[in-house]
Formats: sequence, C-alpha cells, structure tokens
Amino acid sequence: MDWQSESPELWAFLESLHRGDILSGTVAAIERFGVFVALDDGPGHPTLPGVGFIVIPELSWRHIDDPTDVVQVGQRVSCEFLQFDTFNAEARLSLKALQPDPLQSFADRTVVGQELRGTVQKVLPIGIFVDLGDGVIGLVPFREVYGRPAANPAEDFEVGEEIAVVVTEIERPTRRVFLSRPESARHEGVVLPM
Repeated sequence: MDWQSESPELWAFLESLHRGDILSGTVAAIERFGVFVALDDGPGHPTLPGVGFIVIPELSWRHIDDPTDVVQVGQRVSCEFLQFDTFNAEARLSLKALQPDPLQSFADRTVVGQELRGTVQKVLPIGIFVDLGDGVIGLVPFREVYGRPAANPAEDFEVGEEIAVVVTEIERPTRRVFLSRPESARHEGVVLPM
C-alpha cells in the first residue's frame, strides 16, 4: 500500500516524529508478536488497531513469557519513539527505554571476582544461564565448568537449582555477564587421588 498517498495525515504525523520523543496512548491490542498502541496525539490507523507498535523485546528489560505479563488492553502507557516503520506506517515504540536498565545497576554494585548465588534458568550446549535476580542473567560457559567441556551438562545442572558463581566479566555495551563456578564448587563430588 502507498501509505503516503492513501493516508497522508498518518504519513505526515509519523514523519514529524523524532527518535527519543515520548508518546502516550492506550494499549489497543496485544498479539503474540507485539503490542499495538492507539496514540493520543496521532491519527487512527486505517488497517491496524493502533499507530504505535511495541515489539516484545521493547516491552521490558526482563525476560517475559507473554506481553500480558507487562501490559493489558486499555492500559495507559508512555513510550519512547524509536523509528518510523514506513512499510506498516506505524511508530515503533519502546516501553523499556523509559525504565532503568537493571544490568547497569548490577554492574555498578558488582565487581569481577565477586561470588554470588543464582538459579539455573537454562542449560544449553554452550553453557548454563543463571538468573542472578533483578532481571540479570549471566552465562557460565561450559569451557569454564570444571575446567573442561561438559560431556552431558543436563546431568550436572538442573533448571531451578541454586548454585554459586563468580563474576568473570561484565560487558555493559552488549549487556552480557559472564560467570564461572567458584574453585570450591568445581571439585565438589570429585575424589582426588592421594
């Protein structure tokens, strides 16, 4: 559809927006792929429930299973404008951009070498994802576990298990936290020869 000629008022509104603008509106519809927002200052959309759209990763800094974990239809929201989606003629928005990033707070109060406790969230071939609380997830790569690759990691760690970890690196720009197991935990259950 040629939005510029078919809906010139909508096109002009979207072109007038700048990255970082704060827009308010009402959640109009929730889909498995994102959330439509009817914007207060914008025109209606001819085919979509709202001119504003929030993709799932822009709803929250924390992992969510469903958009309804964060918003409900009819709820008032304020979001940051990210970009003009010219294909769908919608304003791409971020709800999380107006919330503090829990990883930055974690990085401010945590040092490399610090021992923490966390809960195993996932066990994958690359390593163990550990929930450190407040929406911060760290990775213990299997190359670090016991100092060698794990033959069958599912047998060594269970989802929901609480474990001790040591912070080995915090990458603020990429929002990644790398962990290792404390030296004492690496040898648990290992019988050393005398």
